[in-house]
Amino acid sequence: MDSYGAVTGESVPLGTQQWPARTVPVAGVDVLVRDTPSTSPDLPPAVFVHGLGGSSLNWTTLGLLLGDTVRGIAPDLPGFGGTPPAAHGRIDDHADVVAELWDAEFGDEPVHLFGNSMGGSIAVRLAARRPERVASLTLISPALPHPRASATALWFAALATPRLGAAVLERSKRLPFEQRLQAGYTMIFGDPKALPPEVRQAYKDELRMRDEQSWGPQATLDGARSILLSYLAPRSRSLWMDAAKVTCPVLLVYGGRDRLVNAGIRTKAQSAFPDARLLYLPRTGHVAQMEHPQEVARAFRQLAAK
Repeated sequence: MDSYGAVTGESVPLGTQQWPARTVPVAGVDVLVRDTPSTSPDLPPAVFVHGLGGSSLNWTTLGLLLGDTVRGIAPDLPGFGGTPPAAHGRIDDHADVVAELWDAEFGDEPVHLFGNSMGGSIAVRLAARRPERVASLTLISPALPHPRASATALWFAALATPRLGAAVLERSKRLPFEQRLQAGYTMIFGDPKALPPEVRQAYKDELRMRDEQSWGPQATLDGARSILLSYLAPRSRSLWMDAAKVTCPVLLVYGGRDRLVNAGIRTKAQSAFPDARLLYLPRTGHVAQMEHPQEVARAFRQLAAK
């Protein structure tokens, strides 16, 4: 059985086992939320926050692997996946939505918080705002300010530029679907050819879904602009200042083939948090929870047992 085999006892690969979905009214938006299936209500809660252009489905395999350790929820942020957009799509706005959601779902119970890319920025902001509510923080390629952005990240800087961003998206949309799909594989994953078929199919299905949503382009532009503004924020409001306020144990996961977040920042990131450990995966891209979920799950178990 391969590493994506039936850890949960099912005879189908983990990547094809979708979590049950429901909608929860949060901050005036019906947020689509997925629940890790068949988990004990006695387990500690977890919240999984996806990145720009992603959705709750980015956490399917990792959440299933951790089904004996946490009971998790994964929202589609406003403007992504199955959740319609809100009035604004800034990092702080998404953080407010996630905070309101976990208050409604878990009350005062501390949560294990996971974030990928833009979701990592959101998670850092939340952990700094509400340190008593976060049991641990797992950040996978978090979008933290870096003075040396990768070449691909400059594409997102273009998206953040007024008028230019809309033109870039419109031009990209005119390309044949298969061409955009292959470009996406190359941008997001470290070794696309090594991906299990179900992971490739899930990414393909998600790209088709985004093509059909009228709000997708604007949500992408808003998210890109918010990330850029967080990079340009003065020190007093920087995500690095937030990192210094995080009191819980932190797991940082970086991929050596990440084309969006420069993994060279990993040493600075580890020193920025008071209590952080590092998992560096040299053959992984931007979404380690999808490419190497077993390694991420193992590192989280060690963190949670600390």
